Amino acid sequence: MAEAEAEANAAAEFNHYLQVTSFKCGGFAIGMSTNHILFDGLGAKVFLINLASQSFENKPLAIVPYNDRRVLAARSPPHVSFPHPEFLKFDLPVGPGSTPPKFDCIIEELDLKIFKLTTTQISHLKDNITKTSKIERISTLAVVAALIWRCKAFSDDKNRVSTLLSVIDIRPRVNPPLPYSYSANAVLPLGVSETCEEIRNGPFSKLVEIITEGAKEMTHEYVKSAFDWLELNRGIPHGDYMVSSWLRFGFDEVEYAWGKPMYSCPVVNHRKDICWVFRDAVDNGVCAMVALPSQEMDIFEGVFHDFFASILVH
Repeated sequence: MAEAEAEANAAAEFNHYLQVTSFKCGGFAIGMSTNHILFDGLGAKVFLINLASQSFENKPLAIVPYNDRRVLAARSPPHVSFPHPEFLKFDLPVGPGSTPPKFDCIIEELDLKIFKLTTTQISHLKDNITKTSKIERISTLAVVAALIWRCKAFSDDKNRVSTLLSVIDIRPRVNPPLPYSYSANAVLPLGVSETCEEIRNGPFSKLVEIITEGAKEMTHEYVKSAFDWLELNRGIPHGDYMVSSWLRFGFDEVEYAWGKPMYSCPVVNHRKDICWVFRDAVDNGVCAMVALPSQEMDIFEGVFHDFFASILVH
């Protein structure tokens, strides 16, 4: 009985995903923790828009959520048409009485830092890239992701192949496209790879090109193949580093009865293999939240600042 109660308490604690913290000044913060099993970042935005709508009197939901998960189900039978190196396959036991695998989680002391890029710095980077690259449209995210990838590569052996994962919203990439209101996990990782030596010493524009061209691979057929692969293998994202962008979510644009939030950002990062990218509150620049062991962080930070010192005019 005590064991069952403990499990119930643990489940209740895990499902606690919304918290309001009041301050003496009269302001307050809304914190939310969720799981991609429920919905992704854009789904979280739809949830917050609807939550905000309920702060008004007699106001219906702003957006009716569309949560039919069958539209992203695997095909029957599954048909995998791409290799999908962005996922790690598990050799899971099958059958009655089989024992699921166990994974050892190593807890590391991580330094957490936020690296800021101003709009001027980003514009300067894009201008430099256009001089040596034929990319038609250079996205801010591709530039930031390339810089993060480069800084991270200096902590690894130069002969090692590094894989960067980008989180791709698949709503506009499937046929027919999924609506903005789709509230589920409609993102997939997509990986690009290069040797650490080339990442360090090659032209920066090449990294942006690799990331930009890689994102184009996420077509309707690639998405369907990925879900078929996951149905057969039950894998997890596999790469050296993942960049997850909040740039398009606009959590601070949600209209509550008392007004819009002053700011919105991720709170903490407990993983050294993920970087969160979000808007800066000051000049609409970009922030990158990075968590790394102390020694790796020193290298990362030094490379970051040296990079701008060498190419940007302040």
